Amino acid sequence: MTAITVYAARKIITMNPMQPEATHVAVREGRVLAVGTLDEIRAWGEFTLDERFAGKVLMPGLVEGHCHLKEGSMWDWTYLGWFDRRDPEGQVWSGLRSMDAVVERLAEVARKMDEQGKPPGEPLIAWGFDPIYFGGERMTVAHVDRASATRPIVIGHANGHLMNVNTAMLALAEITRDNEVEGVVKFAAGDANEGEPTGELQEPAAMFLVLRKIGNAGLLAPMTADGVRSFGRLACMQGVTTATDLVNKLTPEDCGVLETVTAEDDCRVRILPAFQAFHGTHGAPQGAEHVLSLIPRNTDRLRYGLVKMMLDGSIQGFSARLRWPGHFNGAPNGIWVTAPSQYEADFEAYHRAGLTIHTHTNGDEASEAAIDAIERVLARAPRPGHRHTLQHGQMIDAPLFRRMAALGLSANLFANHIWYWGDQHYEMTMGPDRANRLDACGSALAAGVPLAIHSDAPVTPLGPFFTAWCAVNRVTPKGRLLGANERISVPQALRAITLGAAWTLKLDHEIGSIECGKRADFCVLEDDPLEVEPMKLKDVRVWGTVLSGRVFEAGRH
Repeated sequence: MTAITVYAARKIITMNPMQPEATHVAVREGRVLAVGTLDEIRAWGEFTLDERFAGKVLMPGLVEGHCHLKEGSMWDWTYLGWFDRRDPEGQVWSGLRSMDAVVERLAEVARKMDEQGKPPGEPLIAWGFDPIYFGGERMTVAHVDRASATRPIVIGHANGHLMNVNTAMLALAEITRDNEVEGVVKFAAGDANEGEPTGELQEPAAMFLVLRKIGNAGLLAPMTADGVRSFGRLACMQGVTTATDLVNKLTPEDCGVLETVTAEDDCRVRILPAFQAFHGTHGAPQGAEHVLSLIPRNTDRLRYGLVKMMLDGSIQGFSARLRWPGHFNGAPNGIWVTAPSQYEADFEAYHRAGLTIHTHTNGDEASEAAIDAIERVLARAPRPGHRHTLQHGQMIDAPLFRRMAALGLSANLFANHIWYWGDQHYEMTMGPDRANRLDACGSALAAGVPLAIHSDAPVTPLGPFFTAWCAVNRVTPKGRLLGANERISVPQALRAITLGAAWTLKLDHEIGSIECGKRADFCVLEDDPLEVEPMKLKDVRVWGTVLSGRVFEAGRH
């Protein structure tokens, strides 16, 4: 008989409504054998009692249903964000509150690269930048050239949808005034440089002009084994045991990295990579065949089978597609990353192959286009239990949620936006009315739509308790309460970061609650999230995790 370990805890929050709390959980072969009191568990026979968690709170391992493994390796580059941010080693990087401060940090890094003898053609890569915090001023080559006019510089925006480059990088990428690729921004009429590229590149097609030359920048850059390991350490620090990599080309090299790292004894997180089904090297039928061919290689800690599609861009980057009346500040409507007609055709190919499709829609025009297309596909090819999910869905309103419920669609809403860009949406992108329904978790639940919430790390930091805090409190840095009636309760938010996310990944039979037969995945806490004040939810302290019965203390390598 395989050994049984029984963990005692101050409290176990099971997320099983039929047995919401317990004091002990028995684990055998990496799975939950029993949950309840110690006397109830004794019926299973001999066991080892482990009391290391006797003073702590256990809940199911947290599930991050929309993030990117690049959260672990973005720190190889220079951080240019507005907010202070902690890296996987625990170091805090200060936020930059002006365009001049951004340029100065770039210039400092460029000087160090020169002093270290780095070749002049080696690019300086930075990330996390967002000009929306600077009153609408857009970065151009005039800014970036002040940091270096000779070394190529590439700056990824926080949203992952835009980048800025300097004149040297424009030359290297062969981007000129004659370039007709959509998303290559040019100086407006009347400017001294009218018609010339500004250095801002919007969405994958335009950014590809740079990436084809340097290969390694932004969310779409190849991942590394060390980066995935760093992500695992960060996940453990945040109580996450299952996470997605929601854009992955799944090349042989990508799969090799994933399969190597997830097979290591100290791998701390279960990973679900989603195949990049936009601007890829495969047509949809070939892409579906490729994903299906990988599924037999699944293990406990690596699960192939998800597909990621994209319709529009970023709201705060003004590349999202909005319905009437459009952007609040009058900016032109955004970019279709995938044309709606192409989206419908490709979606149908992956759907008929039996795969689960997660679609990026930020603006409400994009969400409506996705719902329209999926409705037609499901009429032609019904498939009960498909669990297709709209990701972000930040401007979805009640009528669209009701349509989603009727179609069996799930929503994974980007609740962190309420804090990170809520004020900007209120003042610049959407205006007060639509900003008050931003990431409308309350409306989703009222319509009966299965709900998850996410961080989109590294767009915002990985941290499900912070994401839950955003959905529960809906406050902004300026103290606004955005849509009081869209707030959800703490229990509802905890469900959204456990069972809710597990549902969208078709893993709710394995993870998301502490019940007999499920994986022994636990988030180990110093505090009880059901007892703290809702405004303190983001401050709940994480001791570490248990992944399929293996214990990992945060901060311990």
